[in-house]
Amino acid sequence: MTEVKVPALAESIAEVTLSRWLVKDGDYVNLDQPLCEFETDKASQELPSPVAGIVKLVAKDGDDLKIGALICNIDESAAKPAEEKKAETKIEQPKKEEAKKEEKKEPVAKSEVKETSYATGTPSPAAKKILDEGGVKNTDVKGTGVKGRVTKEDAINAVRAKANMPQREAFSRNERREKMSRLRKTISERLVYSKNSTAMLTTFNEVDMTAINKIREKYGDSFKKKNEVGLGMMSFFSKAVCLALEKFPSVNASIEENEIVYHDYCDISIAVSTPKGLVVPVIRNAESLSLAGIEKKVKELAIKGRDGLLTMDEMTGGTFTISNGGVFGSLMSTPIINPPQTAILGMHKTQDRPMAIDGQVVIRPMMYVALSYDHRVIDGKESVSFLVAVKDFLENPHKMLLGADPIDLLLDI
Repeated sequence: MTEVKVPALAESIAEVTLSRWLVKDGDYVNLDQPLCEFETDKASQELPSPVAGIVKLVAKDGDDLKIGALICNIDESAAKPAEEKKAETKIEQPKKEEAKKEEKKEPVAKSEVKETSYATGTPSPAAKKILDEGGVKNTDVKGTGVKGRVTKEDAINAVRAKANMPQREAFSRNERREKMSRLRKTISERLVYSKNSTAMLTTFNEVDMTAINKIREKYGDSFKKKNEVGLGMMSFFSKAVCLALEKFPSVNASIEENEIVYHDYCDISIAVSTPKGLVVPVIRNAESLSLAGIEKKVKELAIKGRDGLLTMDEMTGGTFTISNGGVFGSLMSTPIINPPQTAILGMHKTQDRPMAIDGQVVIRPMMYVALSYDHRVIDGKESVSFLVAVKDFLENPHKMLLGADPIDLLLDI
C-alpha cells in the first residue's frame, strides 16, 4: 500500500486546496495518471500517481490540506480489472455489425418526423421594435401568443438568448453562495496588504498611438508571417518600459524589510485574466528580448494562464508590472501595486479624441496611461519623468532602437 501525500510545491506554500478529484474511489489508476487537482495561492496543479493500482480516497473535494497531509492510498498489489481488458478487446472489434443494423432500419414515415422549425406569427409592434433593435428575425422566434403571435416577452427572451444573457425569473429573490477559491482569497489578501502597506499614489498621462498604429498596420502581416505571432501593443509597451526603467532605476526597485533592492534587469509581470482569477506571470529579462520575443512570451504565458498550466516559477520574482485594462474597455483606472514591487503601469482603451496640435484641432487615437507607485521609494519627480519617458518612446518608436533620439546621440547632447 502506497500513501499519497500533498507534495511540497514551493517554499512559500504551506497549504493547498484539493479542488477536485480526477478519479473515483476504487478506480484502477496507471503510473503517472493524474489523480487530482490542487489549487495553490497562485495556480492550479495536477498530482500524478506515483504507482499503478487501486485507489482509496481519503481527502474530499474542497478540503484545505497542509503540505504532507495524506490524500489517498494506492494498493499497487491489486491486479488490473478484467473489465478494462474486455473494453480494450471491444475497441478492436470491427464495426460491421453496426453497419448491418443501420441497413435494417426501416425508413421513418413523414408523418412521424417532428417539425424542428418554430411556429411563426406576426409580432406585436412592441415586439417588432425589440427584435429589430436586437438584430433578430421574427421568423426565428417561436410565438406564444394567440395563433403563434410573437409577444413582447418572446422578443425580449429571443434577444437575450442571442446575446447569451441569462434568462431571469421575474421578481426573483434567489441567491447562491460559493466557497471563495484559494486563488481569489490570496488575491484579496494581497490587494488589501498592498493598499495598507504602501504609500501608493497614481500619476496619469496620455499617449498618442498614431505612430504605433501605423507600424502595426504596415508591418503587422509580414511580422506575423515571419514570427508566427501577432504584433500587439504589449511588446511596444514592454520595450518602452524597459528603456525608461534604465533611466529611473528606483521605479524598478523592490522593498525587502529595511532595504531597497535595485535590479539591473527587467522582469516584467503582465496581468492576465483567467477563468479562476487574475494571475501575474513574468517575462524574464524583457530588456534583452526583441519585440517578437516579447510577443511570443506574452502569448505563451496567456495560453498557460487560460489552461491553468502556469508554474510557480513563472509567477514569482517580477520587478515591474504592466496591466492592460483596455482590452475590457477601461478608459481610466488606478492600478494597485504588486508587492514587493514599487510601481505598476496601467494601459487603457485607445479612443479617438480631438487634440490641439500645432494650433489645429485634429482627431488622434489616444490612450490614457496610469502609473501607481510607492511614494516611500519613488519621488513625484521620478514617477512623472518615468511616465513621460514611456510616453515619448511610444509616440516616437524610432527612439526605442537606440534608447534615445538618434540625433541627440549623433550630436552628443
